[in-house]
Amino acid sequence: MSLVLNDLYDYGLKIYQDSAKFKFSLDSILLSEFVEIPKSAKNLLDLCSGNAPLPLIISTRSNLNITGIELQPQIYDLALKSIQYNHLENRIKMLQINAKDTNNYFPGNNFDIITCNPPFFKYTNTSLINTDYEKALARHEITITLKDIFKVSSSLLKDNGAFYLVHRPERLQEIISYAIENNLSLQKLTFIYSNPEKCAIMVLFKFLKHSNPETKVTSLTITRDTKTYKNIFKTYRKEQRIK
Repeated sequence: MSLVLNDLYDYGLKIYQDSAKFKFSLDSILLSEFVEIPKSAKNLLDLCSGNAPLPLIISTRSNLNITGIELQPQIYDLALKSIQYNHLENRIKMLQINAKDTNNYFPGNNFDIITCNPPFFKYTNTSLINTDYEKALARHEITITLKDIFKVSSSLLKDNGAFYLVHRPERLQEIISYAIENNLSLQKLTFIYSNPEKCAIMVLFKFLKHSNPETKVTSLTITRDTKTYKNIFKTYRKEQRIK
Protein backbone atom coordinates (compact mmCIF):
# COMPACT_ATOMS: atom_id res chain seq x y z
CA MET A 1 0.00 0.00 0.00
CA SER A 2 1.27 3.49 -0.94
CA LEU A 3 -0.16 5.35 2.05
CA VAL A 4 -0.54 9.14 1.77
CA LEU A 5 -2.24 11.73 3.98
CA ASN A 6 -4.01 14.41 1.92
CA ASP A 7 -6.07 17.50 2.62
CA LEU A 8 -9.77 16.81 2.15
CA TYR A 9 -10.12 19.79 -0.18
CA ASP A 10 -10.98 22.86 1.89
CA TYR A 11 -13.03 21.13 4.60
CA GLY A 12 -10.29 21.47 7.23
CA LEU A 13 -9.76 17.71 7.47
CA LYS A 14 -7.14 15.17 6.41
CA ILE A 15 -7.82 11.86 4.68
CA TYR A 16 -5.63 8.79 4.27
CA GLN A 17 -5.45 7.32 0.78
CA ASP A 18 -3.68 4.65 -1.21
CA SER A 19 -2.07 6.61 -4.02
CA ALA A 20 -1.39 3.44 -6.03
CA LYS A 21 -4.85 1.91 -5.83
CA PHE A 22 -7.66 3.89 -4.31
CA LYS A 23 -8.40 7.60 -3.94
CA PHE A 24 -11.79 9.20 -3.42
CA SER A 25 -13.43 10.91 -6.38
CA LEU A 26 -15.44 14.02 -7.16
CA ASP A 27 -18.57 11.83 -7.00
CA SER A 28 -18.26 11.58 -3.22
CA ILE A 29 -17.63 15.30 -2.78
CA LEU A 30 -20.69 16.29 -4.80
CA LEU A 31 -22.87 13.70 -3.08
CA SER A 32 -21.76 15.08 0.30
CA GLU A 33 -22.76 18.60 -0.73
CA PHE A 34 -26.05 17.38 -2.22
CA VAL A 35 -27.25 15.94 1.08
CA GLU A 36 -29.78 18.09 2.95
CA ILE A 37 -29.81 17.70 6.73
CA PRO A 38 -33.10 18.46 8.53
CA LYS A 39 -32.85 19.71 12.10
CA SER A 40 -34.75 16.64 13.27
CA ALA A 41 -32.30 14.16 11.67
CA LYS A 42 -30.12 12.12 14.04
CA ASN A 43 -28.71 9.11 12.19
CA LEU A 44 -27.02 8.83 8.79
CA LEU A 45 -25.88 5.63 7.08
CA ASP A 46 -23.31 5.74 4.27
CA LEU A 47 -23.23 2.60 2.11
CA CYS A 48 -20.11 1.75 0.07
CA SER A 49 -18.14 4.32 2.09
CA GLY A 50 -14.68 3.74 0.65
CA ASN A 51 -12.15 5.62 2.75
CA ALA A 52 -14.99 7.69 4.27
CA PRO A 53 -14.90 11.05 2.42
CA LEU A 54 -18.66 11.54 2.79
CA PRO A 55 -18.85 10.77 6.54
CA LEU A 56 -15.91 13.11 7.11
CA ILE A 57 -17.43 15.97 5.12
CA ILE A 58 -20.90 15.56 6.61
CA SER A 59 -19.36 15.73 10.09
CA THR A 60 -18.22 19.31 9.37
CA ARG A 61 -21.78 20.59 9.00
CA SER A 62 -23.90 18.45 11.30
CA ASN A 63 -24.05 16.65 14.64
CA LEU A 64 -25.42 13.47 13.10
CA ASN A 65 -24.45 10.03 14.30
CA ILE A 66 -22.78 8.66 11.17
CA THR A 67 -22.22 5.01 10.27
CA GLY A 68 -20.11 4.03 7.27
CA ILE A 69 -20.18 0.62 5.58
CA GLU A 70 -17.15 -0.65 3.64
CA LEU A 71 -16.44 -4.22 2.56
CA GLN A 72 -12.78 -4.11 1.50
CA PRO A 73 -10.43 -4.45 4.50
CA GLN A 74 -7.61 -2.21 3.25
CA ILE A 75 -9.99 0.59 2.29
CA TYR A 76 -11.88 0.15 5.57
CA ASP A 77 -8.57 0.57 7.42
CA LEU A 78 -7.93 3.84 5.55
CA ALA A 79 -11.31 5.10 6.73
CA LEU A 80 -10.54 4.20 10.34
CA LYS A 81 -7.17 5.95 10.18
CA SER A 82 -8.77 9.12 8.81
CA ILE A 83 -11.50 9.12 11.45
CA GLN A 84 -8.93 8.68 14.20
CA TYR A 85 -6.59 11.32 12.77
CA ASN A 86 -9.42 13.88 12.73
CA HIS A 87 -10.58 12.85 16.25
CA LEU A 88 -14.06 11.91 15.04
CA GLU A 89 -14.34 8.51 16.70
CA ASN A 90 -17.36 9.69 18.73
CA ARG A 91 -19.16 10.90 15.60
CA ILE A 92 -18.36 8.34 12.91
CA LYS A 93 -18.47 4.56 13.20
CA MET A 94 -17.40 2.10 10.51
CA LEU A 95 -18.52 -1.48 9.83
CA GLN A 96 -16.57 -3.82 7.58
CA ILE A 97 -19.42 -5.73 5.95
CA ASN A 98 -21.10 -6.09 2.57
CA ALA A 99 -23.52 -3.18 2.26
CA LYS A 100 -26.32 -5.50 1.10
CA ASP A 101 -26.18 -7.22 4.50
CA THR A 102 -26.50 -4.01 6.54
CA ASN A 103 -30.10 -4.73 7.52
CA ASN A 104 -28.79 -7.71 9.49
CA TYR A 105 -27.02 -5.26 11.84
CA PHE A 106 -29.72 -2.61 12.38
CA PRO A 107 -33.48 -2.65 12.91
CA GLY A 108 -35.73 -1.48 10.11
CA ASN A 109 -36.90 2.13 9.93
CA ASN A 110 -33.77 3.23 11.77
CA PHE A 111 -32.06 5.94 9.70
CA ASP A 112 -33.11 9.47 8.79
CA ILE A 113 -30.66 9.67 5.87
CA ILE A 114 -28.91 7.03 3.77
CA THR A 115 -26.25 7.86 1.18
CA CYS A 116 -24.47 5.74 -1.39
CA ASN A 117 -21.72 6.13 -3.99
CA PRO A 118 -21.90 2.57 -5.37
CA PRO A 119 -20.04 0.63 -8.05
CA PHE A 120 -21.30 2.10 -11.33
CA PHE A 121 -20.92 -0.79 -13.76
CA LYS A 122 -22.86 -4.02 -14.15
CA TYR A 123 -20.96 -7.28 -13.88
CA THR A 124 -21.37 -10.47 -15.91
CA ASN A 125 -19.08 -13.36 -16.77
CA THR A 126 -18.11 -11.52 -19.94
CA SER A 127 -17.46 -8.12 -18.34
CA LEU A 128 -14.06 -6.53 -18.83
CA ILE A 129 -12.88 -5.63 -15.34
CA ASN A 130 -9.72 -4.23 -13.81
CA THR A 131 -7.06 -6.85 -13.06
CA ASP A 132 -6.62 -5.23 -9.65
CA TYR A 133 -9.40 -6.88 -7.64
CA GLU A 134 -9.82 -3.95 -5.21
CA LYS A 135 -10.40 -1.57 -8.11
CA ALA A 136 -12.73 -4.05 -9.77
CA LEU A 137 -14.88 -4.30 -6.62
CA ALA A 138 -15.08 -0.52 -6.34
CA ARG A 139 -16.19 -0.09 -9.96
CA HIS A 140 -18.28 -3.15 -10.82
CA GLU A 141 -21.33 -4.76 -9.20
CA ILE A 142 -19.43 -7.88 -8.17
CA THR A 143 -20.50 -8.01 -4.51
CA ILE A 144 -23.54 -5.69 -4.58
CA THR A 145 -26.02 -4.50 -7.21
CA LEU A 146 -28.25 -1.47 -7.61
CA LYS A 147 -31.22 -3.68 -6.76
CA ASP A 148 -29.53 -4.70 -3.48
CA ILE A 149 -28.82 -1.07 -2.60
CA PHE A 150 -32.40 0.06 -3.06
CA LYS A 151 -33.77 -2.91 -1.13
CA VAL A 152 -31.58 -2.40 1.92
CA SER A 153 -31.99 1.40 1.86
CA SER A 154 -35.77 1.19 1.82
CA SER A 155 -35.71 -1.33 4.66
CA LEU A 156 -33.49 0.80 6.90
CA LEU A 157 -34.96 4.24 6.22
CA LYS A 158 -37.59 5.77 8.45
CA ASP A 159 -40.82 6.88 6.78
CA ASN A 160 -40.09 10.17 4.97
CA GLY A 161 -36.38 9.45 5.38
CA ALA A 162 -34.11 10.46 2.51
CA PHE A 163 -31.94 8.26 0.29
CA TYR A 164 -29.20 10.04 -1.69
CA LEU A 165 -27.43 8.35 -4.60
CA VAL A 166 -24.81 9.34 -7.17
CA HIS A 167 -24.66 7.37 -10.43
CA ARG A 168 -24.27 7.44 -14.21
CA PRO A 169 -26.96 8.92 -16.52
CA GLU A 170 -27.13 5.78 -18.67
CA ARG A 171 -28.72 3.87 -15.79
CA LEU A 172 -31.37 6.48 -15.03
CA GLN A 173 -34.37 4.39 -16.10
CA GLU A 174 -33.18 1.38 -14.11
CA ILE A 175 -32.61 3.50 -11.00
CA ILE A 176 -36.10 5.00 -11.09
CA SER A 177 -37.60 1.54 -11.61
CA TYR A 178 -35.85 0.16 -8.50
CA ALA A 179 -36.95 3.20 -6.50
CA ILE A 180 -40.61 2.64 -7.39
CA GLU A 181 -40.32 -1.05 -6.47
CA ASN A 182 -39.05 -0.07 -3.02
CA ASN A 183 -41.51 2.73 -2.16
CA LEU A 184 -38.96 5.49 -2.71
CA SER A 185 -40.25 8.61 -4.45
CA LEU A 186 -37.87 10.71 -6.54
CA GLN A 187 -37.76 14.21 -5.03
CA LYS A 188 -34.73 15.76 -6.71
CA LEU A 189 -32.64 14.92 -9.76
CA THR A 190 -29.46 16.88 -10.54
CA PHE A 191 -27.47 16.39 -13.73
CA ILE A 192 -23.75 17.17 -13.52
CA TYR A 193 -21.94 18.44 -16.62
CA SER A 194 -18.29 19.09 -17.39
CA ASN A 195 -19.39 20.87 -20.58
CA PRO A 196 -22.94 22.25 -20.92
CA GLU A 197 -22.89 21.45 -24.65
CA LYS A 198 -22.25 17.74 -24.01
CA CYS A 199 -24.13 14.98 -22.20
CA ALA A 200 -24.22 14.85 -18.41
CA ILE A 201 -21.39 12.89 -16.79
CA MET A 202 -23.10 12.16 -13.49
CA VAL A 203 -26.53 12.25 -11.82
CA LEU A 204 -27.42 12.91 -8.19
CA PHE A 205 -30.69 11.63 -6.76
CA LYS A 206 -32.75 12.35 -3.68
CA PHE A 207 -35.53 9.90 -2.81
CA LEU A 208 -38.01 9.95 0.09
CA LYS A 209 -39.58 6.84 1.58
CA HIS A 210 -43.38 6.63 1.43
CA SER A 211 -43.73 10.20 0.16
CA ASN A 212 -45.74 11.81 -2.61
CA PRO A 213 -43.73 12.15 -5.85
CA GLU A 214 -42.91 15.74 -6.75
CA THR A 215 -39.60 16.05 -8.54
CA LYS A 216 -37.25 19.02 -8.89
CA VAL A 217 -34.82 18.77 -11.79
CA THR A 218 -31.60 20.74 -11.45
CA SER A 219 -28.28 21.02 -13.26
CA LEU A 220 -24.73 21.99 -12.41
CA THR A 221 -21.64 22.44 -14.56
CA ILE A 222 -18.26 21.64 -13.00
CA THR A 223 -15.18 23.01 -14.77
CA ARG A 224 -11.46 23.30 -14.10
CA ASP A 225 -12.17 26.84 -12.91
CA THR A 226 -14.30 25.57 -10.01
CA LYS A 227 -12.33 26.67 -6.94
CA THR A 228 -14.38 25.12 -4.15
CA TYR A 229 -17.20 22.62 -3.76
CA LYS A 230 -18.46 23.97 -0.44
CA ASN A 231 -22.15 24.93 -0.73
CA ILE A 232 -21.86 24.53 -4.48
CA PHE A 233 -25.51 23.64 -4.99
CA LYS A 234 -26.74 26.61 -3.00
CA THR A 235 -24.54 28.88 -5.09
CA TYR A 236 -25.12 27.59 -8.60
CA ARG A 237 -28.38 25.68 -8.54
CA LYS A 238 -30.89 26.18 -11.31
CA GLU A 239 -34.17 24.45 -10.73
CA GLN A 240 -37.15 23.42 -12.79
CA ARG A 241 -40.10 21.89 -10.99
CA ILE A 242 -41.92 18.92 -12.47
CA LYS A 243 -45.19 17.76 -10.96
